[in-house]
Amino acid sequence: MAKRTSLKDSTCPVARSMEVIGDCWTMMIIRDAMLGARRFGEFQKSLGLAKNILAVRLKALVEDGILKLEPAADGSAYQDYVLTEKGQAVHPIMVALRQWGEDYAFKPGEPTTIMVDRKTGKQIKRLELHAADGRLLGYGDTTIVSSTA
Repeated sequence: MAKRTSLKDSTCPVARSMEVIGDCWTMMIIRDAMLGARRFGEFQKSLGLAKNILAVRLKALVEDGILKLEPAADGSAYQDYVLTEKGQAVHPIMVALRQWGEDYAFKPGEPTTIMVDRKTGKQIKRLELHAADGRLLGYGDTTIVSSTA
């Protein structure tokens, strides 16, 4: 299998983001961490991922500052994987993926899960992109320019 080209030096923020969190298993690990998984065994049980692949992904997430290792909350000899501020900042990306999946990855009537507000128990509103003046932006309403422009 050919070695994948690294995107870590790309000038494109999407490419650099994909370099860190673009792997399917990486996003599933982050999802599980957001849902409360903290231990290697919890991730392994939830994902059914081979231990060697899981170990590599967890190590990379720690090295990239998405997760950090902390002494186990229960005082045992284990260590917990905990989302950092950088890891928690993936939340809107996860919500966007979830909402896209709700719209396009299921057949009508097929069972799924929904995201709700912990405080009210009600389903969250759709993510929206707004201009600085408050206008709702859609596809075609934005463009990319150099940050030095």
